[in-house]
Amino acid sequence: MKIKRYLQLSLLLMLILTETAAASPLPYPSHQALFQKFDQLNTEQVIRVTVDHMKDFQGKLSVFEKGDGGWTVILSNIPVVLGKNGIGKQKEGDGKTPLGTYTLGPAFGYGQEPPDLKVDYAPVTEQDYWIDDVNSADYNTWVNFSGNADEAWNSYEKLYTPLYKYAMVINYNVSPIIPGKGSAIFLHIWRSSAKPTNGCIALSEPNLLKVLSVVDPSKSPKVRISLSSSI
Repeated sequence: MKIKRYLQLSLLLMLILTETAAASPLPYPSHQALFQKFDQLNTEQVIRVTVDHMKDFQGKLSVFEKGDGGWTVILSNIPVVLGKNGIGKQKEGDGKTPLGTYTLGPAFGYGQEPPDLKVDYAPVTEQDYWIDDVNSADYNTWVNFSGNADEAWNSYEKLYTPLYKYAMVINYNVSPIIPGKGSAIFLHIWRSSAKPTNGCIALSEPNLLKVLSVVDPSKSPKVRISLSSSI
């Protein structure tokens, strides 16, 4: 009986240890390791977007800036949602957010231009589209068009939409543009914290405005999308 009891207790302990290990968070890189990586990116400002696992769509956004005293965090752990199928975009329509480091394009929207922006702000109208038709010469570009969009392209996004009241272009698949690799990757307003995107990075309107307000073109800002455990 003692041997049987011992085996039962041993099995229970193994199960507890296994569950604890599975539930433990992934190891996070130190700030020193992050800053060393940032120094290799030819930038003085990094928007870091992370998820814990490749298939997660809920993540965090922090903004780091380099000054005379080194790197500091100026915005931290802002909730974001990403692509419905996680990160690691490979092709148009795969529902994933790109993995890697990218420069930023202009801010845009139909809302009144925020007064504290340092970046260019482009107002949009109902005639502004972003083209995701892989067979079009306009693929992955912003087009202002007054004609019938359905006749011009097989697929497109209207930029005059509530999700893009305020937004910013992430320069994914732009130099060169490869048809089918993916298009229209933006920072924009989310539907909610529980609803993923088709590949963009989305957050609440107040938090998006905070991020836009600190982006400084003079610092060559970049967005870096990765796992939380990665640098």
